[in-house]
Amino acid sequence: MRPRSPGEVGLERDSSGDAEYQSGILGFISLASGDYRRDTMDAADLRVFEAVARLGGMNKAALELNTVQSNVTARIKALEDQLGVAIFDRTNRGATLTDAGRRLLPYALKVARLLEDARQAALDDGTPAGALVVGSLETTAALRLSPVPSAFAAAYPAVDLSLRTGTSSELVEHVLDGRVEGAFVCGPVHHPELAAEVFFREELVILTAPEVGDFEALAGRPNFKIVVLRSGCSYRLQLETILARRGIVNVRRLEFGTLEAIISCVSAGLGVTLLPKALIGTIWRDHRVRLHPLPPDEGRVETVFISRRDGLVTSSLTAFLDLARPRLARAAAAE
Repeated sequence: MRPRSPGEVGLERDSSGDAEYQSGILGFISLASGDYRRDTMDAADLRVFEAVARLGGMNKAALELNTVQSNVTARIKALEDQLGVAIFDRTNRGATLTDAGRRLLPYALKVARLLEDARQAALDDGTPAGALVVGSLETTAALRLSPVPSAFAAAYPAVDLSLRTGTSSELVEHVLDGRVEGAFVCGPVHHPELAAEVFFREELVILTAPEVGDFEALAGRPNFKIVVLRSGCSYRLQLETILARRGIVNVRRLEFGTLEAIISCVSAGLGVTLLPKALIGTIWRDHRVRLHPLPPDEGRVETVFISRRDGLVTSSLTAFLDLARPRLARAAAAE
């Protein structure tokens, strides 16, 4: 038998079933000849569809999938013929989803996640091992989670743990599309596809420059600015809500990518921000900023761990949460 070329689908002959083998060969020949007509949708076609939708072009998808563009084009055409509708609009600039394509995309993503969960379930024998990707707010990673990864790595050396930070909205999206197995975000989270477990509660405070004695008076001044992370940050949304309740809208925003940059700008008097009280004094010196407490209904938030309701909970994730729960609870109780 000749060697199989990279990426080629192969069919090995099973002596126990010549009819099944011949059927498989006929199916393979029809695929190779460009006849992709089938009665049922193919998961491989959906994978190609998702890649084209995400990358915006047939050629880019072919490069990612390690195949030729003609194969991608043929698979998309076969899928459209089977569905009876166009799922992409083709232009010289690439391919964009039609309305039908946009409706199909969530199901293609679900199929991909289900197949990956099936693979992991088959390999997971109950012993934590392999890759584990967990998401977290940057503040939570710095303030709460810092001792957890080292303890986890020592207890489970066969697990390759990755901690990815982002805003709450980014992390929710990453959990839904399977880029992370779960994430620590600002609660509450109400989504039909997500389960949420409360891990701890934070007290939020307004931070200003040290010389600012009255935040309420400062907020009424012209050119009032807030210093925040990018759009989608839960603390940013909470700060904007707090200001709106006081009749302060259309504020100017200074966006930065790190907490250290935000603290530096606030300390210099360029604006105000909203962050967990516990963060001040454990990471930055107290005298750099002034803390302004808020009423409980505005200043108390929950940090929750979210995961997909229909997703596989691996042995590695179970071990990580079992290790994190008591450590985080003890740290919160000690404050």
